[in-house]
Amino acid sequence: MDAEGDEDGRGGRPDEAGRGGRPEPAASRAKRARAKSAALWGLVGGFAFLVLAQGFRLVAGDLPVGYGGLVGIAATVAIAAGGIAYATEHRLRAKRAKRRT
Repeated sequence: MDAEGDEDGRGGRPDEAGRGGRPEPAASRAKRARAKSAALWGLVGGFAFLVLAQGFRLVAGDLPVGYGGLVGIAATVAIAAGGIAYATEHRLRAKRAKRRT
C-alpha cells in the first residue's frame, strides 16, 4: 500500500468520493446531511426536556416519575423531535428558496 488506508495507492480524501472512487450523487449527500441534522435536533430536544425537568425539580419539587422515567420520556421526545425535523426540513428549505426568488 502506498497511501494510508488506500488499497489502490491513489490517495485522496474519502469525503470526495463514494464507493469505488466515484463521486457520490448529490441526493445521497443531501439525505445524509438531512439525517444528521435531524439526529442533532433530536438530541437537542431530548436534552432540552431533561434540562426543563431538572429545573422543575429544583424549583417546584418532585415529579411523578423517577430519573429512569425521565430518561425514557427524553428518549421519546428526542425521537419525535428528530422525526419531525427530518420530515419538515426539506419543506422549510423549499419555502425559503421560493421566497428569495
